Amino acid sequence: MSSGWIWVASLPGIAVLATSAWAVCTVRRNVGLVDIFWSLFFLLAALLYAAAASPAGPRTAIVLVLVAAWSLRLAGYLAARNWNAPEDHRYQQIRARNQPNFEWRSLYLVFGLQGLLAWIISAPLAVAIASPAPMSALDAAGIALAAFGILFEAVADRQLAAFKRDPASRGRVLDHGLWAWSRHPNYFGECCVWWGFYLVAVGAGGAWTVFAPLLMTVLLLRVSGVALLEKDIGERRPAYREYVARTSAFVPLPPRRR
Repeated sequence: MSSGWIWVASLPGIAVLATSAWAVCTVRRNVGLVDIFWSLFFLLAALLYAAAASPAGPRTAIVLVLVAAWSLRLAGYLAARNWNAPEDHRYQQIRARNQPNFEWRSLYLVFGLQGLLAWIISAPLAVAIASPAPMSALDAAGIALAAFGILFEAVADRQLAAFKRDPASRGRVLDHGLWAWSRHPNYFGECCVWWGFYLVAVGAGGAWTVFAPLLMTVLLLRVSGVALLEKDIGERRPAYREYVARTSAFVPLPPRRR
């Protein structure tokens, strides 16, 4: 089976996981818990691609390990942070705009949409995992970039978690560590992960999957990431406006002097 067909064939499995996530989050009355399942969509897709690949290519195990490391780390971090927390204000706004019967509407507005996006973005994984082509320098570059992104995102999340645990941080803005160089270093790390997987896919003959990292980049910068988080944060936290003035939004850069 070609990598394209392996990719298409994974969609029902992702739909089942999306429906299961919807059931869990509906019982918990917290749609924001979908963020925990986001990375698990990709892990499920990668496992389905590996199961369908015959024979498994030389890069299959490496890509699976990287996807599992990224997915399980991120899901665990978000579960520890969000499982017993109130619903995120972004999802509260979505809930308010889609009443009545939001519980049913969220099945396609939130969970179906996220499952579909994850399936689209996972296309490079299908090529990388299923291809029997020999590995090349592009694979090495992609693996290095993805591993760097996983580490960078993990360090950023760890710094943010430590900052939030510190009572002295109340009312302040995290502006040290990686957060002194980028306002969203975790998103930058995630962007590196997906461009890294794309390079591996290119090495396997999957240059056509460029839409996947491009879509992830747009989501991180313009849709559910930077733009959405910063839409009204300056109003809710005035100190953030000064932070914006001296700190790069995405790509890590030396802080600007005021």
